Amino acid sequence: MSAPLTLTTARPAPAFLDTPRGLFIDGHEKAPASGEYVASVDPMTERELTRIAVGGPKDVERAVAAARRAFQTDTWAGISPQRRSRILYQIADVIEEHAEELATLDSLEMGGPFANNMWMVEHTVEVFRHYAGWPTRIYGVTAPSAPTKFGYTTRRPLGVVVAIAGWNGPVLQMGYKIAPALACGNTVIAKPSEQTSLSLLRLAELIHAHTDLPDGVLNVVTGPGRTTGELLITHDGVDKVSFTGSTEVGKHVLEASTGNLKRVTLELGGKSPFIVFEDADLKAAAAAAAMAFCAGSGQGCVAGTRILVQDTVRKEFTRLLTEQMTHYATGDPFHTGTSMGPLASRAHYEKVTGYIDLARELGADVHGDNPHDSDDLFVGPTLVTGLDNSSRIGQEEIFGPVALLMPFTDADDAVRIANDIPYGLAATVFTNNLARAHTTAERLQAGTVWVNTVNDMSTGPLPFGGMKQSGIGREHGTDVIDAYTETKSVVINF
Repeated sequence: MSAPLTLTTARPAPAFLDTPRGLFIDGHEKAPASGEYVASVDPMTERELTRIAVGGPKDVERAVAAARRAFQTDTWAGISPQRRSRILYQIADVIEEHAEELATLDSLEMGGPFANNMWMVEHTVEVFRHYAGWPTRIYGVTAPSAPTKFGYTTRRPLGVVVAIAGWNGPVLQMGYKIAPALACGNTVIAKPSEQTSLSLLRLAELIHAHTDLPDGVLNVVTGPGRTTGELLITHDGVDKVSFTGSTEVGKHVLEASTGNLKRVTLELGGKSPFIVFEDADLKAAAAAAAMAFCAGSGQGCVAGTRILVQDTVRKEFTRLLTEQMTHYATGDPFHTGTSMGPLASRAHYEKVTGYIDLARELGADVHGDNPHDSDDLFVGPTLVTGLDNSSRIGQEEIFGPVALLMPFTDADDAVRIANDIPYGLAATVFTNNLARAHTTAERLQAGTVWVNTVNDMSTGPLPFGGMKQSGIGREHGTDVIDAYTETKSVVINF
């Protein structure tokens, strides 16, 4: 790993960091009832940026009450679809206007390159614009009935939605949840990761100041998942939880939902296969494979960390891939040459480097210079060979820029290896054979399959979610409208 790129000028210091940040409830920033705050830490320097509130029982009660009141008094669900659509467009405009500030806050808190975070914020703008078109398109149906009766259905919002997102894409992940929930007429309590809360707190403040969104429709409660998050997912005043995070925590969210049978959407872990057939454009495939596990320092649920290459081209592809890996420079997120920032925290750094050490202990060949004797949190691109899919490196989600390359013989062998995993979130196939592309995509147990492209995320039209232990339900597509509404059947006897 080459020396990390650094800056000689001062790093950004947004004014939003000047004071400790409270909770955002019922249209206003509020201090936590307990007076408790925790540090928001910059992983580049491991220094405190500011402090954020820890939401406790009283704060959660206030947030649920505000969201319930906004829902039941028809200040949101009861307004015309056209007005709800117009406000969602306003939110999109606010995000677009303040994109640089929001991306800066995310880069400061989670270490991702500023350019990557700008892309995610701009992507979120298009997500909100997509869902702004939905309020006027949520239709019911009429059912065949006897001449003396009339039967029809309507779709009604669920009520209070809790949105919980991870630290690796704060604005984007919350946009995937908040936009469709609001489009359907629900009210929202957002609980960002305690590691990356600043951008959402700032966004809530901006939305309140610059849009017509009524008070109580969007609330932000910050704090650790094990305390604040637990209070929210178990609250009987909550009608749905939409969660993005680890499979382990997702299972707990599902268990907690049984108290009042909350509706649940879970977008969980992954260990995505990246399959390269011998007829593929190997140079393009190598560039895509490097991006698949290096972008965002591999801290993504869809990261292509199991690279399956047909035996006949394995040596050539490995050469091309290791060459592509050299293009991923680690460094300060605000350096224009940086493509990989520091990992998000010291604990996560130790987890990722622990897997690299494990690979060596298992006798693998590890390609990539990753000394552990420095004080920073950088981990460069790391390619592991010599282990099979049954190894811990093959089966466990590392959530860092570490990929295992394995050979396969034919399409049946590739599909067998790809599907031999508890996860089923995403997969990638590189081939110039159209029939093989379709048949392989159909056989892979993954919620999304990319062919000759990778990490090609939808702004709304295509559903996104996982099979097996990668989750329940879908974000985006028409599926998400069903996920945030319930069907009501009405029968009128004339």
